[in-house]
Amino acid sequence: MKIGILSFRAVGRGASKEELELKAVCRELKHTARIFRAGRFQMVYDRKSPWLLYDGKPFPKYDVVITRPSVLDNVDLYASLIEQMEMAGILLFNKYDAILKAKNKVKTMQILDHYDIPIPKTVFVRRADDLKQAAKLVGGFPLIVKQPVGSFGNGVTIIESMRALKSVLLWDRPMYLLQEFVKYSRGQDIRVFVVNGKVVGSMMRAAMKGEFRSNIELGGKGRPVEISEEEASIALRAIQALDLNYGGVDIMRSRNGVVVLEVNSNPGFKALESATGVNIAKSIVEYAIEFAERHKKQAV
Repeated sequence: MKIGILSFRAVGRGASKEELELKAVCRELKHTARIFRAGRFQMVYDRKSPWLLYDGKPFPKYDVVITRPSVLDNVDLYASLIEQMEMAGILLFNKYDAILKAKNKVKTMQILDHYDIPIPKTVFVRRADDLKQAAKLVGGFPLIVKQPVGSFGNGVTIIESMRALKSVLLWDRPMYLLQEFVKYSRGQDIRVFVVNGKVVGSMMRAAMKGEFRSNIELGGKGRPVEISEEEASIALRAIQALDLNYGGVDIMRSRNGVVVLEVNSNPGFKALESATGVNIAKSIVEYAIEFAERHKKQAV
């Protein structure tokens, strides 16, 4: 089977460790694998040429492409390549619409709340006049401020007072997300990795001293953790609600039960593998292969 891995890292940078591991696992399982760089594609619209060119040549036929959309700004613009692949009939492991739902925190919160999946109290604000009411709605200070799009803890701030809130918001974004600060968590959250409707790994992430964000990229430390049936169910429901084939769900244990912080359509997994010893890359590749084989049978 021919398996593509679509990387959105800058062309001048090497592929990520996760992308390289996915490629290695494909080859260990005796399949053909190649990493394609998004910046080397051309999308063509002239009713004659192939829709997709790669390095100036028609994009070759692959059985499935595992998408790794590591983009934070202008997501819908850059992800249009994924949509074009989908329109061209290329089988994708994490599709365009699902990726947009996960990348946009407004969409994510809308969908999770609609399906009654527990989240922290959250308010989106577009003007300074609404800050006082919004702060009250999420339970007062301290509270968390997030930008609508972001990852690795970027654009996430803890705010202790209304004066600080007013000073930190530059209104250079169309809106901001104000969210309840879960005091009980003590700088810890849990990353749950889901593939094919199954939890394949989970780790507790603890923030470094002096930091409230637990992201590994910000110095957080990971360790294996057993999650409850309720926590697993909530993570699975979150992935299903966003229609992702695979993804990472960040959950937090609060006094009122577990809440979902966010859902990632391009989750890193090297730290999770190091902490747990679970081969996440193999789980992704094996299900991508099963996904492609099932698609072939249905097409006959």
